[in-house]
Amino acid sequence: QVQLVESGGGLVQPGGSLRLSCAASGGIFTIYNMRWYRQTPGKQHEMVAGVSGGGRIDYADSVKGRFSISRDNAKNTVYLQMNSLKPEDTAVYHCWVDGNKNDGYFNYWGQGTQVTVSS
Repeated sequence: QVQLVESGGGLVQPGGSLRLSCAASGGIFTIYNMRWYRQTPGKQHEMVAGVSGGGRIDYADSVKGRFSISRDNAKNTVYLQMNSLKPEDTAVYHCWVDGNKNDGYFNYWGQGTQVTVSS
């Protein structure tokens, strides 16, 4: 059973920064893609940023230039550095990971971490 443990959410003032982490564990052989999504009430999941196993990085237009995604393959961990935060970035942020483990392909969601941007 793959487990994703997220951390780093919280309350921050507009213009501030937060760093989210998502660590994967549980019989993992290879991780392919690592992504961050966010969801607000009444809205669909929005992909915020993603990094592939080959290092390709994609960002939502709304966060380009402010957010930065990175991964540490030795730790099976993905990070999301969020700078210049705006009230509209308030959401529950989930990581999503896919790859191969001892019994085949997997994809899992993290439990979510709340990010609130407010003065």
